[in-house]
Amino acid sequence: LFICDVAALQNKFGRNVMFDSSVYINTEMVLSLDMIPYVASRIMDIVCAAQGQFKKCLILDLDNTLWGGIIGDDGLENIQLGHGLGIGKAFTEFQQWIKKLKDRGIIIAVCSKNNEETAKEPFVKHPDMVLRLDDISVFMANWDNKADNIRQIQSILNIGFDSMVFLDDNPFERNIVRENIPEITVPELPEDPGEYLEYLYDLNLFETVSYSKADADRTKQYQVEAQRVSLQKVFANESDFLKSLDMMSEVRGFDKFNIPRVAQLSQRSNQFNLHTIRYTDADIERISTDNHYKNFSFTLSDKFGDNGLICVVILEKQDEETLFINTWFMSCRVLKRGMENFTLNTLVEYARENGFKRIIGEYIATPKNKMVEEHYQNLRFTPLTDATRNLFVLEIDTYEIKECYIKKKL
Repeated sequence: LFICDVAALQNKFGRNVMFDSSVYINTEMVLSLDMIPYVASRIMDIVCAAQGQFKKCLILDLDNTLWGGIIGDDGLENIQLGHGLGIGKAFTEFQQWIKKLKDRGIIIAVCSKNNEETAKEPFVKHPDMVLRLDDISVFMANWDNKADNIRQIQSILNIGFDSMVFLDDNPFERNIVRENIPEITVPELPEDPGEYLEYLYDLNLFETVSYSKADADRTKQYQVEAQRVSLQKVFANESDFLKSLDMMSEVRGFDKFNIPRVAQLSQRSNQFNLHTIRYTDADIERISTDNHYKNFSFTLSDKFGDNGLICVVILEKQDEETLFINTWFMSCRVLKRGMENFTLNTLVEYARENGFKRIIGEYIATPKNKMVEEHYQNLRFTPLTDATRNLFVLEIDTYEIKECYIKKKL
């Protein structure tokens, strides 16, 4: 069940616009004809969110976007922020909206042409700042091209550009980013900062259909990921880096504690998703009690912190000898850590213990999951001849345990 907040539309347009008595009398439809496109748009936002098509990251300029004035020229005391009357109030309420997005699991990043130390000063020292450094997952402040900095942010976050929104008051900077990264959403902010919020409310860019504790922890997880990226540069080879992380994974089936997160991850995972099936809580609960399936959830933690539940596999028992990978999706936050090898080792261990002789996988292409196009070949599955499907088989008897540096949590 998903709720469309038509009351918010009525608050915006008024009851007289929302309701037309002649339409109601003749059709029993409670919406006026003028309101149908607005309600339909909000419903489609929910449908798209349920299908994994939603925005995950908000990238912010700073000067005259997050506060009034230019911090490098005006100084800390003279930037415009505050709860009193005037333009400072508009920027403060804009930050309050961003803070709510962050608390809902939207990733907040900064991309500003500034000296980093100067740019961070308001977050640390200004009493009227709502946002603090702890709210920012990735902070990029330098004098490089903003499109290049956004590419750097994307490489750290490991999400698609089409999942990002960039806000900047400067039309020149907006156009530079649009021209160089066409996939990113760059709203045409009004000239008056007092109109920012109403304009963004109408766009409804950050619709979501689910929320979990993992959302509240997401900012911290990406801050930690930035630390991992920095650590990796110290090591001469990847193996030594992975060993140094002291990674652990808890492997569990589906239960009442992780079902909401499993369903949510299915809705959020687009790039590492072999089948791209979207599940609701009810779907996962049904599968968890069906003996025709064997389900796995994987967490991942290391010396920097806990990533939470990051991978899900659902095996379908086709016959006494064959398992079919009905579903395999994983958070892109944990790519290049060996999780794919650890997961497959776990699946093969289950197959051997229960007398299965082969595992079959399938790749169904979507516009967003090209990164896993050769996933099964890379894991040494053999392609099967099929004119209509991309099927691959792994023979259990010949499988050799793959090297990885993740230990199973007992």
